[in-house]
Amino acid sequence: MKVLVTGGAGYIGSVLSRLLLEKGYDVVCLDRLFFGTDPIKDIVDKVKLVKDDVRWFNPEILKGVDAVFDLASLSNDPSGELDPQKTLEINYKGRVRVAELSKKYGVSKYVLASTCSVYGFQEGILTEGSALNPLTTYAKASVLAEKEVLPLADKAFNVTVLRQATVYGYSYRMRFDLAINGMVLGFYRDGKIPIMRDGTQWRPFVHVKDASKAFIRVLEAEPELVNGEIFNVGSDEQNVQIFDLAKLVAESIGIPFKYEWYGSPDKRSYRVSFKKIREALNYKPQYTPKEGAKEVFDALKDGRLNPDDPKTITVKWYKLLVEMHSFLKDVEMDGKIL
Repeated sequence: MKVLVTGGAGYIGSVLSRLLLEKGYDVVCLDRLFFGTDPIKDIVDKVKLVKDDVRWFNPEILKGVDAVFDLASLSNDPSGELDPQKTLEINYKGRVRVAELSKKYGVSKYVLASTCSVYGFQEGILTEGSALNPLTTYAKASVLAEKEVLPLADKAFNVTVLRQATVYGYSYRMRFDLAINGMVLGFYRDGKIPIMRDGTQWRPFVHVKDASKAFIRVLEAEPELVNGEIFNVGSDEQNVQIFDLAKLVAESIGIPFKYEWYGSPDKRSYRVSFKKIREALNYKPQYTPKEGAKEVFDALKDGRLNPDDPKTITVKWYKLLVEMHSFLKDVEMDGKIL
């Protein structure tokens, strides 16, 4: 079976692509490669790599593909606000294009990577049927994409939406702009865990490997269990308030609990139920925030992760790329050659 992963060299995609290969799937990786080829350098000869954009890639690459995992996006809320129009073009229109072309070219399964941030700020425990309250362009784009891809489902074209909890853990395309990973980096560099104000906000969490395994679980499930369905991806036990999470991180790596506040008070806060995916697909995450934090800390200590790599903070890297692009355009207009 051939699986195409958009964003296959990204934070989740680079892990997911390896898991698919381990299970014997043929993998096509469609990625713009904003973060280079390092995240997939050891598997680049085992996958079909297509360097392209979901907004304009040649749909011929979908011929012979059985399933599409659509992960490509401008990731996280700060990045989404750099250029809201671009975010909507990629995270909404681009992914709808992938879904529509997948159906046209005979793909049998399409899975959209959405996010629990679509719940925004709400009290109580939220299910897949709860009202949505997207507060950022990133979240709004996911809501719009969900609404347009789900109606494409029919007997020949399975569509599933996975609303992922906040992801954490080691990845080949590492991100330190995620809560748990950022807390670990903050301690490693400064001896204090950074906590976004005011610390009482709730957030659900899931390890990057567990998030990846949810896609595979959908892929291997009977169609009637997943077609036209939305699933929250995570576990009830990993709904945690941010201040308590910081304590867990400190405990996991055996350090005194020292912290510092940053940012304005977070407007997002939500607790999520993961009963549906647990009961329908027997999905149970294997990793906990404690294990994930220690994993990242150990990778920093042994040099597998560079704490100063600018690519690990997504919004900063995008800003740098924009500045470089503007600079190169200016150089070109001046008629100079680098």
